[in-house]
Amino acid sequence: MSKKRETSIVNFMSQNMMLCILLVMIAVFSIVAKGFLSVGNLLGILRSVSITGVIAFGMTMVIICGEIDLSVGSSIGLSSVIVAKVAGSLDAAGFMPLESSVIIAMVVAVAIGAVIGWVNGKIRTRFNIPTFIITLAMLNGLYGLAAILSNGFPITTLPSWYGVIGAGVLGKIPVPAIWLVLVFGISLVVMNYTRFGREVYAVGGNMEAARLSGINVNRVKVIVLIIVQVMAALSGIILSSQVYSGSFSFGRGYEMDVIAPVIIGGASLNGGLGKVTGTMIGIVFLGVLMNGMTLLGVDDYVKYVVKGLVVLVAVLVNAIQDELAKKSQ
Repeated sequence: MSKKRETSIVNFMSQNMMLCILLVMIAVFSIVAKGFLSVGNLLGILRSVSITGVIAFGMTMVIICGEIDLSVGSSIGLSSVIVAKVAGSLDAAGFMPLESSVIIAMVVAVAIGAVIGWVNGKIRTRFNIPTFIITLAMLNGLYGLAAILSNGFPITTLPSWYGVIGAGVLGKIPVPAIWLVLVFGISLVVMNYTRFGREVYAVGGNMEAARLSGINVNRVKVIVLIIVQVMAALSGIILSSQVYSGSFSFGRGYEMDVIAPVIIGGASLNGGLGKVTGTMIGIVFLGVLMNGMTLLGVDDYVKYVVKGLVVLVAVLVNAIQDELAKKSQ
């Protein structure tokens, strides 16, 4: 092997460590975990990560912008409750049958998600309060609001066709996997090929420089916070359709599952760094890891430990990649 070719391979591996680790992990599980490489199992992995994965792409934009949203888990539950509550109320009042009222309910849920993101953004930009604090407060507030609206019980007034959104199958492909790929594609185009995407990177990289170059920093921050909440509302719809109900407990504790793939994918919590493709690798990475451990009969508590360690290792790997990049410059 020539020196030049060897150097190029080393550079690729150093710049794509998590992808290389993912490929090795897939190879290992395909050997030690029976049925891992079956089509049904692989599609099942995509289905299992779709709920948090859809939000993770929005969270990627938020983190690249130098912000964070810890309220997305509660937003999932609130969205599911709003869909079931509004659909049931419209049907009970005689305005329209349940089959069509749920469409209005989904629009309302997504709109409320956008309003929540707008409120988060406006508080952030108007009062300069860290989004960590704002969304931590929202996490509890939205959870309580969802519990109040549902009286603490699941709401099951949903039509039979609604299950197609989160539990349907197109050929052999689960519909949630299609949602995941669709949101991935849209996010990829927005972040890589639009002016707004460049503005997000600029604001996260150097907010003052972005402001001096004419970018409306506050507008960008508000928009990314709206986007992640809209995606959380969509995930709430997908989840509620899988079980034909809306519950305030849906999405509880999902914050880690949303943020983890973004960090594994190479995004920096300091802002300015991250890729949508990296987040997709992180989503698949966690899905493969959890699925492989399940097939091997690993205890659920051990899975939590492993997941935490993986995130820590990902942070260290990203730090190493940054150091290598600086040395190569």
